[in-house]
Amino acid sequence: MGLLTDLRDSISRVVDRLFSESEPKRIGIYGPPNAGKTTLANRIARDWTGDAIGPESHIPHETRRARRKENVEIERNGKKVTIDIVDTPGVTTKVDYKEFLEHDMEKDDAVRRSREATEGVAEAMHWLREDVDGVIYVLDSTKDPISQVNTMLIGIIESQDLPVLIFANKIDLEESNVERIANAYPQHETVELSALEGENMDEVYAKIAEYFA
Repeated sequence: MGLLTDLRDSISRVVDRLFSESEPKRIGIYGPPNAGKTTLANRIARDWTGDAIGPESHIPHETRRARRKENVEIERNGKKVTIDIVDTPGVTTKVDYKEFLEHDMEKDDAVRRSREATEGVAEAMHWLREDVDGVIYVLDSTKDPISQVNTMLIGIIESQDLPVLIFANKIDLEESNVERIANAYPQHETVELSALEGENMDEVYAKIAEYFA
């Protein structure tokens, strides 16, 4: 009986542990096209898993489907969080195939790419409304942060009562103006960084561990 009791207790402990462990939180990386979302997603993934998520490009809408990197463990300042990173397509109110013609694409390729990008925007919105537990909102700090897209998306995030961090990216560029972003959305914390150069990533990771734990 002792052996059976020990075995039963052991199985019970394993089952309890399995069901007590929470699933990794799905953190969506959102923002307008070319803000540096995939660059940031790749930086985080490489730093903590050694692998990238997807290709980076200066061409708009390089990311046209949401991509996910699972079980990324981030630890800073005694806090640790395990997240699934969801790198989403850049959200915009209109995708015009003519944007792609400016990058030496053939018209057929440009039309196809614009169609895929439009579908990607719809997918990103679905993830936001149904499938993420928190949001990293990436803005290009060289551009005006007040736009229809940013106002709409941040409004949706707030209506979903999702925790959100605003990342002011591209501080390595001379035109960067982080204060403009902080003033535009004072209800949320703004963290400055350069995802490309890896500047201020310690604070980025500290905030991710704090907000999404």
